[in-house]
Amino acid sequence: MYLTEHDVREIASYTRIALEETEVAPLTVELNTIIENLRPITEYDLTGVEPTYHPIAGLTNVMRDDVVVPCLSREVAMASAYATQDGQYRVPSILGDGGDR
Repeated sequence: MYLTEHDVREIASYTRIALEETEVAPLTVELNTIIENLRPITEYDLTGVEPTYHPIAGLTNVMRDDVVVPCLSREVAMASAYATQDGQYRVPSILGDGGDR
């Protein structure tokens, strides 16, 4: 087996996914099935094969010129904000013990 139930709990905790205890065992089986289905990829001899960073070679990013244009004032932009503080958006904390920041 590739992943244990302990591994799945750790991954869920790290990614902040709330799992019920009844979900751990079936998810462990499902993840191990996915890993097993991908195993043939590791059996290819890739000696001398250059890494490919994009599946379609020769593409480049198309960037527009960085031109300053008129935009919304701070007051207009923040008019529909749920909460503000000192001219900034106030949002719930996603790290630590919670609370607004």
